[in-house]
Amino acid sequence: MKRATRATALALMCLGASLGAGLGAMPARADIAVALAGPLSGSASIYGRQARSGAEAAVADINAHGGLLGQRLVLTVADDACDERQAVEVANRLVAQKVAVVIGPVCSGAAIAASTVYAQAGIPMISPTATAPQLTERGLRTVFRVCGRDDQQGEVAAALIADRFRDRTIAIVHDRQPYGQGLAEDVKRRLNAAGIKETLFTTASGDEEQAALVASLKAQGVQVLYYGGYDQELGLIARQMAEQRFHPQIIGADGIQPQTFWNIAGAAAEGTLFTFPPDPQTNPAAKPVVESMKAKNLRTEGFTLFAYAAVQAYAQAVGKANSAKPDEVVNALHANPVETVIGTLSFDDKGDVTKPGYVVWAWKDGKKVQLDQ
Repeated sequence: MKRATRATALALMCLGASLGAGLGAMPARADIAVALAGPLSGSASIYGRQARSGAEAAVADINAHGGLLGQRLVLTVADDACDERQAVEVANRLVAQKVAVVIGPVCSGAAIAASTVYAQAGIPMISPTATAPQLTERGLRTVFRVCGRDDQQGEVAAALIADRFRDRTIAIVHDRQPYGQGLAEDVKRRLNAAGIKETLFTTASGDEEQAALVASLKAQGVQVLYYGGYDQELGLIARQMAEQRFHPQIIGADGIQPQTFWNIAGAAAEGTLFTFPPDPQTNPAAKPVVESMKAKNLRTEGFTLFAYAAVQAYAQAVGKANSAKPDEVVNALHANPVETVIGTLSFDDKGDVTKPGYVVWAWKDGKKVQLDQ
């Protein structure tokens, strides 16, 4: 009991630190405009809803503790539908509104497209979810992410396949989006370097292509399917394979962690493996936030706490800089570690976290189970 109390106290201290300078009774001088950009409509909307929930909770907690520098945070939520063109339109609109920071975008393609707009305006952008390596490989100093990269989870997936399925017939499939394609190509490259050659490397998007894909996989006797893409597409593919009594081992990435994957695929999802960070809900620093959100009937799974952490990172940078000026906040993010609900984070020169982590998870009985520690 004593240990639990101490851990909770430390967690609250970390939370308090993230809420920044300016705690107390100082009256608000002005508002600090914070924006969340992500898909609130379309097939990837589950990720946008997770990010929105986490960002809203973080902003509410910060304001409840006095805001930042005596100022109140005001959150604007913008829907980019996970579409690159719409993400650029959203970015231009948020720049015109003079937002101080953008949490997001959520999808990799949207994040890559919009990041140039934010960088030109000097506005820090902290994505909770965008994992494509290209996002941080272009020398944009204002771009950050609190999650890992596809080439990091691709490494874990390739090692899993090489260790457990080396002698199986392997297919690698993606949905032609930057996120899914990047994952598939990275896994292929790593497997090929290890002397493992896939039987099929192809794409599938939409009903007709999915049906053709399933027929091709079955005809070629594929035993392992690695899929780069999102939950809804793979859920439909898994269901069609089961309807044809075809049951290869399915392996995916963080794009299939939402409950919608199981809801669509049903029992066909049983045993599906995927890469995802260790469960942040078990982090002692997250305990007060998880309990508070659950008390309000808010879910904390998936990327919810990553979005909360992105807001925390911004808040602590403002506190370290003693300023909400974008360039000073960017410098503070690069120079200082931040304490968040997903752990202590430091950013390298590219804006990537210096200690990313991915482990293997599985879908079992309708629930996500972490297999690795």
